[in-house]
Amino acid sequence: MIHLFNEFLYRPLLNLLFLIYNHTVADIGIAVIISTIVIRLVLLPIFYKSAKDQTIIQKITPRIKELQKIHKDDKEKQVSEIMKVYKEHKVNPFSGFLLLLIQLPILIALYQVFLKGFSSDVLSGLYSFVAVPQSIHTMFLGIIDLMSKNVWLVILAGIFQYLQSKLLMNMAKNPISQGKETDIAQKISKNMMIMGPFLTIVILYSLPSVVALYWLTTSAFSVIQQVVINKKIIKNERDKNTT
Repeated sequence: MIHLFNEFLYRPLLNLLFLIYNHTVADIGIAVIISTIVIRLVLLPIFYKSAKDQTIIQKITPRIKELQKIHKDDKEKQVSEIMKVYKEHKVNPFSGFLLLLIQLPILIALYQVFLKGFSSDVLSGLYSFVAVPQSIHTMFLGIIDLMSKNVWLVILAGIFQYLQSKLLMNMAKNPISQGKETDIAQKISKNMMIMGPFLTIVILYSLPSVVALYWLTTSAFSVIQQVVINKKIIKNERDKNTT
């Protein structure tokens, strides 16, 4: 199992990083940013569908809660009616969980790439067509040593994660949506909007800042993706209301 993980996840990601490093500016930070964007683009259909489903689920939460109250004495009817709502909006309530299952091994492999460092033993895992660099510049833009901690990168990573959650919450409160009042689920989401970035900052602070740079890049990508999703959903609903 470990061998499969190394050969199909860790080693390809390591080689992608240094393939980019060798053919761009000799800056491991730039290579990390480009590598992260490449990975997100490859996985874009999965991430996009999951993020879109989660946005719609946030919007229909009040309706789900209402059905739970109406059919609280008939669980079978409750489940049936709730699934009809999901089907009506073409969302999978388990998409977030499925996305986690898909991306978790990739996240672990990326962390392994960054946390193991770039010793000669690690670089021996490069493919024959990927040259071993004569030197590895770990100073991002000549300013930040990515092998050490950096509080500013950590804070920025937390901020962008907060922005992504904020965009999701704003969509749930959009006047076009079906929800009228915030409920318990939305209050929990608000708490997680604060706790998520806080935990991210706490965890990343103990790691080399190269991990924070990766998290910052993928969070920034997610923010842009969420903006696009929100605009498309609002436009589609406006089009429906005008027809």
